[in-house]
Amino acid sequence: MTRRFLFVLGSSRPDGNTELLARRAAEQLPEDVEQQWIDLAEHPLPDFEDLRHDSDHVRPTEGNVALLLDATLAATDIVIASPLYWYAVSAHVKRYLDYWSGWLRTPGIDFKATMAGRTLWGVTALAHEEQEVADPLVGTLSNSAAYLGMRFGGVLLGNGSKPGDVLDDAEALTRAKTFLAREAPLARFPYETP
Repeated sequence: MTRRFLFVLGSSRPDGNTELLARRAAEQLPEDVEQQWIDLAEHPLPDFEDLRHDSDHVRPTEGNVALLLDATLAATDIVIASPLYWYAVSAHVKRYLDYWSGWLRTPGIDFKATMAGRTLWGVTALAHEEQEVADPLVGTLSNSAAYLGMRFGGVLLGNGSKPGDVLDDAEALTRAKTFLAREAPLARFPYETP
């Protein structure tokens, strides 16, 4: 399968530090690698309603839910670009991941089997010098990948608060140059041994 990257932008601010860092990483991809960018603020999802035990699931055919489902299924690599909001992914991203729960039960797509072996990546900007504060965000993405049998490429961390600050983080910009080129290992839950 030819690599196809889906960049899911989860910021409440356009052109924020997280998006700038994600775009720097994406610039390094070969020209023949397809990229699709979806800004969740511009394509909002309705609140997720958990119907797993009391409803028949139907594949969405229109609107933002269908757009994101189709883009997710078409991607070999999904890059979640979420600023660190209260030490976790943004509300936009959390809602998108909640939809994965519904897609697990959508007939005809076999979401878990389809996602297995694909790669999940993360990009985030944080205002702390101590990168450990992003551990809950990293754990959310890593555990989501592990549940679906995906590979996990890790999270590209950058420092920035005011718009454009991340462009002064020389270490993050250096890491961005090779971040998406690395071979990502199969994701594992923390309790699993390699």
